[in-house]
Amino acid sequence: MNKNTLITILAIIGGIVVLGWALKLTFKLLGLLIVIGIGLVIYFGAQKMLGGPK
Repeated sequence: MNKNTLITILAIIGGIVVLGWALKLTFKLLGLLIVIGIGLVIYFGAQKMLGGPK
């Protein structure tokens, strides 16, 4: 096994680890973003029904 092969294998493993961290963070934030989105939809819907600013 030469040096380039070793570097390639380490780069692939590192990429998989970083991708795992990114996906974990994304799914943690996804729940928060969904809750904020639902809240905004309810807020704007209530404004339209209650005759908000014109």
